[in-house]
Amino acid sequence: MGFFDKAKDKLTDAVDSQGDKIADGIDKAADLVDDKTGGKLGDKVDLGADKAKDALDALDGKNDDIR
Repeated sequence: MGFFDKAKDKLTDAVDSQGDKIADGIDKAADLVDDKTGGKLGDKVDLGADKAKDALDALDGKNDDIR
């Protein structure tokens, strides 16, 4: 098992146990970017946040950790 496999396993475990907190952090970061850009990129920031949450949620093959 290589470095990236181990890192993916640890990240998957973190998402499984702390998915809601991770989603909140992504949302807060997206809100901060939206505020700093004056709302000019709101749709793109929201899309990026949703894609990030979807990608993290799909790490274990099940879409059940992040809402």
